Amino acid sequence: MDSVSAEEQHAGSYKPGYETVAERILELIAELRLQPGDRMPTENELATRLGSSRTVVREAVKILSAIGRVRAQKGRGLYVADDDGMLGPARWNGFFLPTDLDHVYMLFEFRRFQETAASRLAATRATPAELRAIETAAETCRQGHLTGQAALFDRGDDDFHLGIAAASHNHFLVASVREARRLQRQSSTIGLHGTVGGHADEAIKEHAAIYRAIRDGDPEAAAQAAAVHLDNTLEDYRREIQRRVFG
Repeated sequence: MDSVSAEEQHAGSYKPGYETVAERILELIAELRLQPGDRMPTENELATRLGSSRTVVREAVKILSAIGRVRAQKGRGLYVADDDGMLGPARWNGFFLPTDLDHVYMLFEFRRFQETAASRLAATRATPAELRAIETAAETCRQGHLTGQAALFDRGDDDFHLGIAAASHNHFLVASVREARRLQRQSSTIGLHGTVGGHADEAIKEHAAIYRAIRDGDPEAAAQAAAVHLDNTLEDYRREIQRRVFG
């Protein structure tokens, strides 16, 4: 085992060398902008880059493989793993059933938590550029509704909600908002054949209320406006389901 460096001792606490190296490998992946499926430096190259031994690097790789961040292929080398955990599409697809109403209602409940939190944070963190992007997305959505262009409406709607998530400056919220919306599109496409019901006109006004609260820097008003929007969207979905079931 390598001796403990000063960097590995902090505030009198000891961290094993392989844990420190595992963290530094993740930092290196980010610095090199490696994407899932990309080939990584070899263990020897990592040892040289990080100033560590190959033995410690190998232990660090074992940890990263166990938690799904690195994939080691015998005879081929190391790769950034494409299993992105609970926040990734592969994992969500494993349990979400687009036509199961209980799943759909749980998804709306989850979106309500996500998007009220994102709106609250965006109201205190949004940059001028992010505010312009949110405002532009709301206008795109409005134009799509006024001209009857469903694809334009949907694009603006996506850009609006993802723009707010981005303005929260929280990567986990961005990932979860993106995936929850992707699942809702599955449900709409399969269960409702892409229809949006009668809520589009109100949605435009609700988007405007959310945007104004974020622009004005009012976190609670932004969260409340987002909650109203999600609640009304769910109610529209329920009405559409009832109409289809009961004619």
